[in-house]
Amino acid sequence: MTKPGDKNTQSFNDKPLLDMRDVKISFTSSTGVVEAVRGVNLTIYPGQSVAIVGESGSGKSTTAMAILGLLPGTGKVTGGSIEFEGKEITNLSPKQWQELRGSEIGLVPQDPMSNLNPVWRIGTQIGESLKANHVVENNKVEERVSELLEEAGLPDAKRRAKQYPHEFSGGMRQRALIAMGLAARPKLLIADEPTSALDVTVQKRILDHLESLTRDLGTAVLFITHDLGLAAERAQHLVVMHRGRVVESGPSLQILRNPQHPYTQRLVKAAPSLTSARIQSAKAAGLETEEMKQQTNEDAGEVIRVENLVKEFDVRGARGGEKILRAVDNVTFGVRKGSTTALVGESGSGKSTVANMVLNLLDPTSGKVLYKGQNISHLKGKEQFHMRRKMQVVFQNPYGSLDPMYSIYRCIEEPLALHKVGNRKQREKRVAELLDMVSMPRSAMRRYPNELSGGQRQRIAIARALALNPEVLVLDEAVSALDVLVQDQILRLITDLQHELDLTYLFITHDLAVVRQCADDIVVMKKGAVVEQGPADAIFAHPREDYTRDLIDSVPGLNIELGVGEELGLDVK
Repeated sequence: MTKPGDKNTQSFNDKPLLDMRDVKISFTSSTGVVEAVRGVNLTIYPGQSVAIVGESGSGKSTTAMAILGLLPGTGKVTGGSIEFEGKEITNLSPKQWQELRGSEIGLVPQDPMSNLNPVWRIGTQIGESLKANHVVENNKVEERVSELLEEAGLPDAKRRAKQYPHEFSGGMRQRALIAMGLAARPKLLIADEPTSALDVTVQKRILDHLESLTRDLGTAVLFITHDLGLAAERAQHLVVMHRGRVVESGPSLQILRNPQHPYTQRLVKAAPSLTSARIQSAKAAGLETEEMKQQTNEDAGEVIRVENLVKEFDVRGARGGEKILRAVDNVTFGVRKGSTTALVGESGSGKSTVANMVLNLLDPTSGKVLYKGQNISHLKGKEQFHMRRKMQVVFQNPYGSLDPMYSIYRCIEEPLALHKVGNRKQREKRVAELLDMVSMPRSAMRRYPNELSGGQRQRIAIARALALNPEVLVLDEAVSALDVLVQDQILRLITDLQHELDLTYLFITHDLAVVRQCADDIVVMKKGAVVEQGPADAIFAHPREDYTRDLIDSVPGLNIELGVGEELGLDVK
């Protein structure tokens, strides 16, 4: 592992803060013992930042939870040693663990909504962590809570402390968790996918803030993430895990520029931010590869035209001017046939509301949506039913968009049956064709959604969306819930399907790295309005608006300097 004096690290004390040696972690299930982590070695020095990278199921979160003594269920450390400041911690008593957690090792968990108590005020929850770790006297808790919230970048901290989690945005909730994680000034902070649910701009602000806080406090940070771009940008040292083992570790840039293990090579190749960096470099150098060339037809007619679209909502309980929320404000853009138009913006920018109006799931307050020149904004009954065949949607969450009670066959067959397409035998044949199309085995028909991985479920969702031979697919954050490698596979799949079936895509996303890979045109939204639109190349090369520039600059890993060969995706000999 990293030793003091390694290139790409700051100077560390000679003694490690955390030292894991040949750690094995097992879970007992009804079928026997499952070894989740097999012989992991990891060393972290005071003040150092380290990232463990890998897909879901690689063992990275299990490794982190073992450091905190919080292994779920039947999880046990069955071999090796974990030393913190030279002391073995695998055999601590519950009371000793309580003393270590929070005060010596802090945690920023992944999902802020499920890690904050919805019925307690934010200030109360931070106060509890202060009391549990005996950080301040009881009469000073309130004052310290306000200081921590301000430190975490939340203005008007006294008022914020009295609010509940549902009154905070995702980024604010994450800041509250960072305040809790650092409340007792721990020597090591474990950040488990700390920004995976956040927009890129919010993510950048949170990570910048976390970096400056931990640097000022001298706290070491262990990032757990599947985003290689983020890991490389934020950590000095990378540890790559695959199927419970460490397959590669070393200084971040060294691993990025010269990955040794085949799995790391695949991760580096698939990371959207790094692919994005390669595309940018190739464009700048005028060296586009065939894969990077976007096959667009500038003269292709518009399939969808959105004109002066407005959507207002009544705000419950509000009065006067605040009673009306204008979620979409005079939005106009077109989507060319056979192309991919990305609708980009942060959460709350109005992009999903626009998508819902395009799909006729929401009526506009004013303005119209045209499909091949026909106004479809107020279609009802049979006309709307027939329009559904031409426009389909793939949602963000593959776990929520498939009925768990339906077999895969029934999930895909349902739209065919609803629209009375063919007899049973013909529908069965069509389902088999669709499974082939999305590279899923036909045997999957008999399975249920809970038997499939996230990536497989998303393939099924795409197959279902294609069942009625639509012309337009609306992809609402269709890859944001997936691991990097799976994300890469799904993006390749939808690109191939677009060329094969001459599909038109409206891609709703906040991820500019993904947009760089697949979009022909970009429409940037902010606070309900379009602030910039145009061809993807032009917007990435010369963004006119500061907001667009911020979105592009916030992509983690986009600004990492790779060697020329790596930037162009070529083999460097």
